[in-house]
Amino acid sequence: MKFAEEMKQISWKLEAEKGVAVIQCVYNEQNEPIPEEVQKRLAAAHYKKIDICDAVYIVDIDGYIGTSVANEISYASANGKELIFHSKQS
Repeated sequence: MKFAEEMKQISWKLEAEKGVAVIQCVYNEQNEPIPEEVQKRLAAAHYKKIDICDAVYIVDIDGYIGTSVANEISYASANGKELIFHSKQS
């Protein structure tokens, strides 16, 4: 996962410094191959997380947003979720 370490650090700061409850991604620390069936399950889990959250914090380091994240942003926006972009935070 791109920016995994940065995402962990950002999540820590959001919870520890701002009291924001963060629902994190899962990380493939073992760098195992991910079969298509598992990719579909992980994608479905991401959408469920969006459904239960108030806002989505997008880690867009150097302006990068991947295809999956772009799709999740569209879904979140269509479902009235607040979108918070890391690049726009001070």
